Amino acid sequence: MALRFGVEEEYFVVAPDSRKVVARGAAVVRRAAEELGDRVSTEMIACLAEAKTSPCDDLAKLDEQIRDMRAVMAAAAEREGVRLAATGTPVLGDVLPPPISAGARYADGLATYRALDDEQCICSCHVHVEMPDRAHAVQVSNHLRPWLPTLMAMAANSPYWAGRDTGYACWRVMAWSRWPVAGPPPFFASLQHFEELVGTLLGCGALMDVGTLFWDVRPSSHLPTVEVRLGDVVPTTEEAVLFAALIRALVQVSLTAVEEGAVPPNPPQEILRAAYWLAARDGLSGGGIDALTGRPVPQRRLVEDLLAHVRPALRDSGDLDRVTAGVRSLLEHGTGADRQRAAYRRRERMSDVVDAVLLQPSHHPVAP
Repeated sequence: MALRFGVEEEYFVVAPDSRKVVARGAAVVRRAAEELGDRVSTEMIACLAEAKTSPCDDLAKLDEQIRDMRAVMAAAAEREGVRLAATGTPVLGDVLPPPISAGARYADGLATYRALDDEQCICSCHVHVEMPDRAHAVQVSNHLRPWLPTLMAMAANSPYWAGRDTGYACWRVMAWSRWPVAGPPPFFASLQHFEELVGTLLGCGALMDVGTLFWDVRPSSHLPTVEVRLGDVVPTTEEAVLFAALIRALVQVSLTAVEEGAVPPNPPQEILRAAYWLAARDGLSGGGIDALTGRPVPQRRLVEDLLAHVRPALRDSGDLDRVTAGVRSLLEHGTGADRQRAAYRRRERMSDVVDAVLLQPSHHPVAP
């Protein structure tokens, strides 16, 4: 039986004339909530808006929900006189420091983390996959670790920051990595090990609360899921569906390994950090590291290895043909970061980059 899964996406609110980010997230969320209800929310940064799907048991349903969710969000933004951009970092705008949303928790976060909040004007995609319990989620996390840099490279969609090409395909992850508890999760011997470590981090003040546990994989604190939260928000529904399908398949393969008692891989954290950096810098166009062997491998080969690793789960869920075609398309046409740069090269206008990642409204009904 296929695991249920769902997606959360964050978008930048931008002005239609200047294409700069603007602090209108709350207004867009209020408008979108008329149709999506509690599936929309504000974020710490006031120029962001978040939307989420309901849990889905197959890829077609998830596709429909993401497509409708994006259309509703885009239409709500247009009714507020703004637009939404699906990119991991702000292409244009005055974002240092960013506008902070109202609320006691955001104020507490600013007091705790201070200038770290200055570069958190970023948009990501989180994929939740259903788990039997938290113990399984922690053990699945161990099996996911070697594949995280490859997933990040595939979703890379943040080359620009406030009018400047950073030279990275995924600058968002570089900004995110400064937090005290972020990046690839540690290897956990057990759920008790996980809980003891989190307790230590809470006790010393490195975590404000469990909501600031920013590892790229974590057991959800409020849902029966494992949450994979390392990707940029991607430009198209097709890419969002592909990313979610690969993660669900990877979680399914990992859960099977856990239940069969397979020894989980344990690549050194230093190797994972190096693999992250290479993936963030070059996306799919450069070299990477096979985290299981420590050997240099082209990123495109690592994508093929990932697809081979999850093929049994994709076959079982009926998603193999669609995901294989999606991976081939991504390798042929490039990541969101590649296409953002291509949009700039045509006329050397940053506004064209923003236009290339704008969500488009439509009149599809909202999926239940």
